Amino acid sequence: MIKSIDEVRIEGKKILVRVDFNVPLDEEQNVTDDTRIRESLPTIDKIIDYGSIPILMSHLGRPKGEPNPKYSLEPVAKLMLEKYGYDVLFAKDCIGKPALEAVNRAAVGQVVLLENLRFHKEEEKNDIEFAKQLASLGDAYVNDAFGSAHRAHASTEALAKLFDTRLAGYLMINEIEYLGKTITNPIKPFVAVLGGAKISGKIDVIKNLMDKCSSILIGGGMAYTFYKALGFGIGKSLLEEDRVEMAQELLGETSAKNVKLILPVDTVVADSFNNETNYKTVKSDSIPDGWMGMDIGPETQKLFCDEILKARTVVWNGPMGVFEMENFAKGTYAIAQALADATTKGATTIVGGGDSAAAINKMNFQNKVTHVSTGGGASLEYLEGKILPGVAALEV
Repeated sequence: MIKSIDEVRIEGKKILVRVDFNVPLDEEQNVTDDTRIRESLPTIDKIIDYGSIPILMSHLGRPKGEPNPKYSLEPVAKLMLEKYGYDVLFAKDCIGKPALEAVNRAAVGQVVLLENLRFHKEEEKNDIEFAKQLASLGDAYVNDAFGSAHRAHASTEALAKLFDTRLAGYLMINEIEYLGKTITNPIKPFVAVLGGAKISGKIDVIKNLMDKCSSILIGGGMAYTFYKALGFGIGKSLLEEDRVEMAQELLGETSAKNVKLILPVDTVVADSFNNETNYKTVKSDSIPDGWMGMDIGPETQKLFCDEILKARTVVWNGPMGVFEMENFAKGTYAIAQALADATTKGATTIVGGGDSAAAINKMNFQNKVTHVSTGGGASLEYLEGKILPGVAALEV
């Protein structure tokens, strides 16, 4: 059983909180997207309301186990103060004297933010001695970092097990509720919309969902491997040659189980990979040599949107095309609009992290669906039905 911070009152304590502040920074070290920070603020506020002191831990980027100013969390401390008004004490290290001094100096109402956990190679090695040094800073543990829950690292697994009081924050609880319980026992019809570049990353998702879904809609670059499996010419479109046989097997399995696996019927193709190039819409079995698929076509958009609007539960993971380029974003936009419309009609709609979350945020639909996951790899592994180490470690 996993308990939330609502279920256990952690009053007057120093609380180690694993957050996912792995946010993008520009060349001037300014945070360019603070979604992950914003999503954890309710958990931080709750701990402050209890009269406790949140001690925030996170990684940022891939500093390869040693200090690197490029990956410092100091810009996050600055944003929390300037944008959200938190009185943040920033510790120049996550263990040792700098961390201990910041924690000892902190008063109720203040927040401590420790420096990047991955400045120490022991973090990614799930080192118990490193975890014990972190544990010495606090009285209880809260994990609100779903985006890191698929990693068995010191701050997500070893550290949690050192505390009798280990709880899930609000962000973590929401992810478990929507990605876990909703998909385990969905209200039907249940439709999955899967896109993105590669079929290899979605094979286990398709296999896990095929027993639960009414239909699975396939878009994005992964569709062309399915086309190849059907014997279609795909021009210069993205292809995973070593996954063609797997695509054939998946088509056979879904057919045998009477699950509708729906591929695009038309495709927007371009003669080169850029926004300003020549492009046109063709039937999916008629992609010309020298052209590449860039987006689902208008017929497919209607077909997919009609299917989504029949659903009571929808999960979407992966864009329908190269949504970063305006001319090839229409398919992804249409799916986002359909999810918003389905939500209005009472469906539960879940956007599963990564590029699809980036797309729905870019298109300003994030508040028009039921849930947008903050986890990229974590949400994908949850959709595959895997047990996440950071979630399992919270079990008591």
